Amino acid sequence: MIILWFFLAHWFICLFFQTFFLHRYASHKMFKMNKFWERFFHFSTYAAQGSSYLTPSAYAIMHRMHHAYSDTERDPHSPNFFKDVFGMMMHTKKIFHGLATKTIDVNPKFLGNYPTWDKLDNFGYGWPSRIGWMVAYTVFYIVFATQWWMFLLLPIHYMMGPVHGAVVNWCGHKYGYQNFDNDDHSKNTTPFDFLMLGELFQNNHHKHPNSPNFAQKWWEIDPVYPVLKLMHWTGIIQLRRA
Repeated sequence: MIILWFFLAHWFICLFFQTFFLHRYASHKMFKMNKFWERFFHFSTYAAQGSSYLTPSAYAIMHRMHHAYSDTERDPHSPNFFKDVFGMMMHTKKIFHGLATKTIDVNPKFLGNYPTWDKLDNFGYGWPSRIGWMVAYTVFYIVFATQWWMFLLLPIHYMMGPVHGAVVNWCGHKYGYQNFDNDDHSKNTTPFDFLMLGELFQNNHHKHPNSPNFAQKWWEIDPVYPVLKLMHWTGIIQLRRA
């Protein structure tokens, strides 16, 4: 039971910082925060993602490219050009690594206005950090796992950040319904997106990319938006649209 609770905690904590800090803040600047809170959430994102840490700068650049080239051949992760999700993930990994290591050319319009912390990002993106987190997850499972099949969850822990991205990019551009014609294949996979914390409202998000509320219809629920409003009310962040 401890293992299942740990898996769920890692899934949702990691997912929260991906949608809150990497997506809604670093990529779109849907809200503002002071330097203290930015560093706090930057480090928290590293701690939550652990072995699968995604640097905010590379994430922001790639996500801006995704919006600019949505579902075209220049989209870094459109599912419409791959036979399966694994092919898409490998293609995305190659582009992300180039962005993180600054080894590929980037249109200047995608650069800037995202959080940077060179020491943390270089350390978190490096293999010593990744291996350290993987060892920690494995030791936890050795101590607390009570069934052999529980160890099958370990690869998801190792790659939690990319797994979340793959689920969103694959399902959010292949399955569901559309509220808006965005000239792409973006879809809302489900009107009650609790398992992915609102990230599967892709059609809504592509129509209103700077809105902090990914839900648009009265019957749609983005579970992160009330959290953002509470953080706005307490002064931790300042929403673009409160």
